This record gives sequence, C-alpha cells and structure tokens, in this order.
Amino acid sequence: MNKLFTLLLCSVLCTQLSAIAQSCCTKPTGMQALAMSKSFKASHAAPLPLHYTPQSGKMITFPVTGGAAGNAFYIPADEATDKVLVIFHEWWGLNDYIKREAETWHKLLGGKVSIYAADLYDGKVATNAETAGKLMGGLQQKRGEAIVKGALASVGKDKRIATLGWCMGGSWSFTASVLAGSQAAGCVMYYGFPEKDMARIKPLKCDVVYIYGAKDEHIKITDVHEFEKKVQQAGRSITMYSYDAVHAFANPSNPNYDARSAGEAQNAALSFLHEKLSVE
Repeated sequence: MNKLFTLLLCSVLCTQLSAIAQSCCTKPTGMQALAMSKSFKASHAAPLPLHYTPQSGKMITFPVTGGAAGNAFYIPADEATDKVLVIFHEWWGLNDYIKREAETWHKLLGGKVSIYAADLYDGKVATNAETAGKLMGGLQQKRGEAIVKGALASVGKDKRIATLGWCMGGSWSFTASVLAGSQAAGCVMYYGFPEKDMARIKPLKCDVVYIYGAKDEHIKITDVHEFEKKVQQAGRSITMYSYDAVHAFANPSNPNYDARSAGEAQNAALSFLHEKLSVE
C-alpha cells in the first residue's frame, strides 16, 4: 500500500514539475517577444524631443470594467457626427507625437470625424527603448482589452468606428476593430504584429488596410501573408501596401523617418478612411 502511494505521489510530482518546466521554458511570442528582443530595441532610436501644445484636443477619462479608469486624447468633430476614429500609439506610449498625429488626422478628415487616441499604458510614456520594451512587454492582454472596451463604450453604440495604429498600436487597432463588432467601419494597421489565431480574426466585421516596410526585419513577411489569407477566409477584404522602408518608417519621432513613404502610406490610409466612414 505504501509503495503504491509512493508511486502515485511521484507521478503527480513529476507531472507538476514537468508543467512548471514547460511554463518556464515557453518562449514569448508576438509583441512580448519583440519587447524582449535586443535587435528590436536597438533598431528604435530614442524619440526626437518634442513639446506639442494641443490645438483642439484634450485628455479625457472613461470607466473601465474591473480596473482603473482609462485615458484618451479626445478631439471632437466640428459638428455632431456618428463618425469616429480610434487611434493606438506605438510602444512609446501616448506622447506628444501621438497627440499631434491625432490632430493631424482630425484635419485630414476635414474635422468631420471625432478622434480618440487611447492610452494603453495608463499614463506612462517611454523616452528610451529599454523602458518602451518593459511597458509593451508588461501590457497584459486583459487590461488592454478592458481599456479598448471602455473607450468603445465611451464612444457610444450609435457610432461608426474606424481604427488606426502603428507597430504595437497596429496590432491593437485590429483588436479594437474586432471588439467593435458591427460598429466597425475599417481598420488601418501600420506594421502591426499580424494576428495568427483564426478564432480572433473570424469575428471581424470590417475591411482592413495593412501597411508595412519591405525592409522590416521584425515583422515576418510570411506572417503578414498568412494574416492576409486568414482575413480573406473570414470574408473580409484586406489591402496591402508595401514601401521600400524599414520598421517604424512612418513615425515622425524616428530619426530614420521616411517622409516620402510615410506620405504615400498616409494617402492610402486616408482614402480608405474617407470611403469607410463616408467622409465627403
């Protein structure tokens, strides 16, 4: 009897130790893997200094289920509208560059669209790659989705919602469009990490524009094409725009900012948003 008990105990302990070992040895994937990547950090020079005074936007807060209130930089449309663009920042956080970009998009859309630049870091902003990596790697999916849901609830159920984001924000742009359900009007992803789980792609209710640099060493082109196929399998249109540029080429805070490619990409995204949000 004691021998049988010992064998059973050993079996249970071995199973638990094996699970722990597998957990410890599991490699991070997606954005968490990039956050830990030395080459990814090395390719991101610190943002150029910028102090921007908002012209028409302001910070707002909104309720978030199960946690602290969320934050967003909000620019109302010039007149009452049902058209909304939700913007998602890069791994640096909701800094002055993103606020300036939000106001730029407000102007590009003729002031006819309300803009919400969501803050996924709860007020934290990085000024160097090491800190940015910690913030991106530490962003829990549950908290991020709760913030997005809170932002969407703040927008209201009677709105048409398009999303746009860069790098990490590109990935969250896609997540937000999925969470927006039937309210989703269109999704713009600037070199975001492509979603691989078909179960998370299938509920998408809008079309997608995916923008990337052909010289991007961090987003695998095979993953991009696989993502393209899965979006199409989900019954949605996806338009791909490739530029002879590196990762983060459209980020004006990047010392390696590619103005020409960024301008062409912006025009493509703007045309898409004009169509999907019916902005004349």
